[in-house]
Amino acid sequence: MKKNLISIIILALLIVNIVLTAIMMFSVTGASKKTAALVDNIATALDLELVSDQEAEVEEMVSMADTETYSFAEPMTIPLKKGEGDDKDHYCIVSITLAINIKADGYKDYGSDLSKHEGLIKDEINSVFANYTMEEARSNQEQIKQEILERIQTMFDSQFIYNVSFGDIMFG
Repeated sequence: MKKNLISIIILALLIVNIVLTAIMMFSVTGASKKTAALVDNIATALDLELVSDQEAEVEEMVSMADTETYSFAEPMTIPLKKGEGDDKDHYCIVSITLAINIKADGYKDYGSDLSKHEGLIKDEINSVFANYTMEEARSNQEQIKQEILERIQTMFDSQFIYNVSFGDIMFG
């Protein structure tokens, strides 16, 4: 008789355990769905702030067949701004590649031979990097690319250059 009573108690505890587990699963699932929706909304808002609509449209519209690249022959050695409390000179060594839309308006005037304007482009790149300390340049590479792109597009008064890429980048 004792064995049957213990078996009935164990069976009752198992049923209670299953019911409580089911209740917990339903309550956690609802909360996790709400959390996932909140994270998606935040990620969408942050993505909108990081990429402007105009930049996204230009990059999406240019196919690889219409893209030409221009890479500087040698990596650039660029002096950086001195950090607070740091009297050392810091440099950035970077290989830069420009993505060019061959169907854009300014391509015929400037893009077919960018080597004529390489000195002016390098000057714009140097002036952008000169505004950043070594730590800022490490953490804000996308912002630096965007600033360089905007300055080059302003210099040529055209958007035939639609992307700036950093190859090997070293800080020292």
